[in-house]
Amino acid sequence: MATVNRRGATAPSSTRGPRTSPRAGTGTPASASGPRRAPRSTRRRTHGGGPSSPDSGVVVTGGGSGIGAATALALAEVGRAVAIWDRDGAAARRVARRCIDAYGVRAVGLKVDVTKTSTLRAAVKRSRTELGTIGGLVHAAGIAGAVPVTLIDDLTWDEVLDVNLRAGATLTRELHPSLLEANPGSAIVYISSIEGWIGNPFLPAYCASKAGLLGLTRSACALLGPDGIRVNSVCPGAVDTPLLAPLLELPGARENLTAHTPLGRLAQPEDIAAVVRFLLSDQAAYISGTSIVVDGGMTAQGTV
Repeated sequence: MATVNRRGATAPSSTRGPRTSPRAGTGTPASASGPRRAPRSTRRRTHGGGPSSPDSGVVVTGGGSGIGAATALALAEVGRAVAIWDRDGAAARRVARRCIDAYGVRAVGLKVDVTKTSTLRAAVKRSRTELGTIGGLVHAAGIAGAVPVTLIDDLTWDEVLDVNLRAGATLTRELHPSLLEANPGSAIVYISSIEGWIGNPFLPAYCASKAGLLGLTRSACALLGPDGIRVNSVCPGAVDTPLLAPLLELPGARENLTAHTPLGRLAQPEDIAAVVRFLLSDQAAYISGTSIVVDGGMTAQGTV
């Protein structure tokens, strides 16, 4: 089950030209006549900053704990600046401080409710002020809403879909201009779940929202790919995080999940973060529009 995301505030100077400047190697001036879109062969680009593409920042939602926090730290470890967004502002700031102290990167922790669409633009602006260009998004914020479909109320359904799915779309929209500016190498990763593939009778809204992220991944990939922006999703299995904690407290639950996992253990947040970091890197430069299952082999057995 998925969870719930250089010093100084001055953005580094960039030698990259604006969006309308001539593309390197094309020999085409910005004012040249012709179709608005260049041929795809000249528009498709890959990362330019090495394996970690450290010249652009990454927004990590749900970054105050669990997979989000582990992802922020994993990115900081390879030099990426990170903006940690979380409903718990104090937790977000703690993770940002860990990134700064341990790895010397630019980092900021902000209190952000991703369902409050009207506030996202201000959060993007503050993040860009602190980090410089934003070239990555990891939507790790998520909630479970454990109520069977025959009993679920409208409020619970809407809340789960708003946090897990709708926010993924609105965040993509609000960060789109920065992702374009940061290219080459911009990428998005949505944290879905194996329960986007396999039904859980007690998590109808969660299953629906995580399946929706898989559709959003494919749609956004088709739209943004010609601009060089890659979009993928990660589907974790059972991860030892605060989201799964209530289930793990039930007698025998941890042992049952472990027994259904061929690798014989629950995932740690760092296991998922390593895959997310890979998908944001140059090493995944030709991977887009897909989902990667990270479940220790659980779904290989056909049951969860």
